[in-house]
Amino acid sequence: MEDAHWYVAHTYSGYENKVKANIDKTVENRHLEDQILEVRVPMQEVTEMKNGAKKKVSRKLFPGYVLVNMIMNEDTWYVVRNTRGVTGFVGPGSDPVPLTEDEMKALGIRDEVQIQIDIAEGDAVTITGGVWKDTEGVVTAVNEGKQTVTVGVEMFGRETPVEIGFEDVEKLK
Repeated sequence: MEDAHWYVAHTYSGYENKVKANIDKTVENRHLEDQILEVRVPMQEVTEMKNGAKKKVSRKLFPGYVLVNMIMNEDTWYVVRNTRGVTGFVGPGSDPVPLTEDEMKALGIRDEVQIQIDIAEGDAVTITGGVWKDTEGVVTAVNEGKQTVTVGVEMFGRETPVEIGFEDVEKLK
């Protein structure tokens, strides 16, 4: 099976959310969930001054564009390209070009790499990164979905639960 990549679809300005909803609905109707994995309208938090008051609002990072994580083939190309509001893919002619790793990192998109660990509740661990580096504690919970463990560490004479990412814990020998 081919790998999925992020592609950029050009849309009419102001239609980004409608295009996202239409692609999501088409994917569900045609059962293409294993080929078109995700559709995003990148947003950013901006502080605006209105009537002398600061207000946080979400703005589209790239008006007129939608990001699509998909396996490119004739079916997926057709579905996205023929969605109402989509004018085409970014790339030469009708040949879509996937985003590079560097471009995806700049957008804050990263491939979720699932880390497997052999740590269970009750195991003694050393924290290897972050503010709790070199602290030892006992695992009280493991969350595979969030890729975190909750470790009981001693702080001010009492045990305090701290959530640590899988990459920042190591089982004590």
